[in-house]
Amino acid sequence: MSKVKYFYDLMSQPSRALWIALQMSKTSYEDCPVALRKLENRSEKFKKINRFQKVPCIVDGDFHLGESVAILRYLSDKGHIDGQLYPKDLQSRAQVDEFLEWQHLNLRLPCSTYFLKVGLYPMMGLAEVPTVEKLTELQNEMENNLKLVENVWLKHKDFLTGNKLTAADLFGACEIEQTKICKYNVSDKFPKISDWLSKVRQESNPFYDSGHKFVNKLAK
Repeated sequence: MSKVKYFYDLMSQPSRALWIALQMSKTSYEDCPVALRKLENRSEKFKKINRFQKVPCIVDGDFHLGESVAILRYLSDKGHIDGQLYPKDLQSRAQVDEFLEWQHLNLRLPCSTYFLKVGLYPMMGLAEVPTVEKLTELQNEMENNLKLVENVWLKHKDFLTGNKLTAADLFGACEIEQTKICKYNVSDKFPKISDWLSKVRQESNPFYDSGHKFVNKLAK
């Protein structure tokens, strides 16, 4: 039986979260890196792999699937994801799903928008550095949602959905880690998030550090 092919770039936050989950789960798969910086995802060849030309995505035989959360659920149902990261228990899984659904618009969108407009686009010469007014607007939008992570999701828990690390934590942490490239230090205003990020790193290492190697390099 052929292995599942995993197409990803570790500069992509959801790619990185899923990659860490695969390493922690000791999943056997065919490694298929895609260099977004070289626009390899925009090729006609890759379009046949994922019609939306985004990463991450997988190919399992003749079956093609994009979207990181859909991939997580599919691989879990096939027994390829550790049961703690994506629980089998109905209510525990629903709590992980609740965060994964919430984070699309409430964490991923503002964090990735901040990263792109403050960091990546100016770095690549695709846009000017934002004005002070625009930077403040982008930061305020991101921090309004970081407050919800700090004061709601982490209010009485070590991790986002309880007292054990799950895929929810990996996905959330990877979004926030990306802002380091913009010289944003989440520890300055959000001590609970800072402590939580340390716990996520500790629980998922050495894979967390490996997955963030390039992010940390750019941040320096």
